[in-house]
Amino acid sequence: MTDRYAVIGNPISHSKSPQIHKMFAEQTGQDISYEAILAPLDGFAAKIEELRKAGYKGCNVTVPFKFEAFQLATNRSKRAEAAKAVNTLQFDGSRIFGDNTDGVGLVRDIQVNLEFPLKNRRVLLMGAGGAAYGVALPLFDIVGSDLTVVNRTIEKANEMIQAFEIRGTLVSLYRYDDGAFRVRDFQVVINATSTGLSDEMPPLPDTIFARGALAYEMMYGRETPFMKFAREHGARAVDGLGMLVEQAAESFFIWRGIRPETAPVISALRKQR
Repeated sequence: MTDRYAVIGNPISHSKSPQIHKMFAEQTGQDISYEAILAPLDGFAAKIEELRKAGYKGCNVTVPFKFEAFQLATNRSKRAEAAKAVNTLQFDGSRIFGDNTDGVGLVRDIQVNLEFPLKNRRVLLMGAGGAAYGVALPLFDIVGSDLTVVNRTIEKANEMIQAFEIRGTLVSLYRYDDGAFRVRDFQVVINATSTGLSDEMPPLPDTIFARGALAYEMMYGRETPFMKFAREHGARAVDGLGMLVEQAAESFFIWRGIRPETAPVISALRKQR
């Protein structure tokens, strides 16, 4: 029988996940179906129970349900525990396994697809919200004390650092208006804020990018002010489409035990734009 999977969110009609997993299944010869499902804002848990009873094997979870998915999971991976959010659920009887593949997706896109090693690089992570939580631990595992977090308020950044059991002696914390921050230069700058959604530019100084720096916008599908600013200041600017595909590939591996090739899928999606 065909194994059934889905992505659940609200809104969800824009999701590229069904197309991505269809390509993965064709590539690997896996007999699966994958669909996008809209869940009511107050009905996520009920929808998950409905899918489990219908025999679904698992699902991806997107905005705004990642924190609810974390609470719903009966077992969680280390990276899910660190992020306090789940984007991948696997069903096995009464057991619901929760994982978060966002961070590994980001790291693989940067290091493998973009061929930009992160080790021994000065990395700036912008933001201290849900997107930043999802990627902070995999980043820290590679770059350690070379990771810096900047946020509009130090309090939120401190909360995130403490959640990862990382202390200020290991990770530098700044507000955008901090004078010490404004003279720093970074080899990798990752925008995990929501500024791209409203076409806003984060308050970055002109000196933020080191020579040959990579500017990574976690949003995808359009040029954001951050990407434009990065190019104007000599950085290599990329969007998060590769991260989207890589995090999906990690979910596919969790479910099927097979890791699909991501390069042809990324290429196919970019040609559609």
